[in-house]
Amino acid sequence: MDADRTAWEQRSVVRVVAPVEPRKLAKVPFVELADGRLQGVVSSGSDIERVYVSSITAGTHALSCSTNNNRPCGALHGYACKHIRMLADEAVLQYGMDRVARYLRVEVAEDGDLIGSLNRLVERTPAAVVFSRFLRHLAYLEVPDSTEPLAELHWFPAMGAVR
Repeated sequence: MDADRTAWEQRSVVRVVAPVEPRKLAKVPFVELADGRLQGVVSSGSDIERVYVSSITAGTHALSCSTNNNRPCGALHGYACKHIRMLADEAVLQYGMDRVARYLRVEVAEDGDLIGSLNRLVERTPAAVVFSRFLRHLAYLEVPDSTEPLAELHWFPAMGAVR
């Protein structure tokens, strides 16, 4: 191995950042900072078979919340619904307040109220992309433990193949 290779080139896996605090996955099973948004999947409080895909866009702080089949959340009217509040709370547990605020480009007041610091513009975004990413993560839970590479990830270059 060359001494000038970076550490990530020498490993076949990416280090997972541990959550800041433990999370309960029953209410918010999926949360991520991706695609310029804090986004995730939030379980419905009234129907066990329904989930909501909620997001906060970085910079504009546009809020979006709908079911996984794009039916709008009835409580999202210029202020954050309970799904967005739960998503933000779990994101803070997962990533920490500083990282979430920095990603969303928001100045959080001393009281630590992230939602109160947002512009609260409502902008509907399609739920399909986030929901399909959530389903993809669920599929990995069913893969048996193995040290062998996954066939669907074959497009990652082998060590030393790309410079």
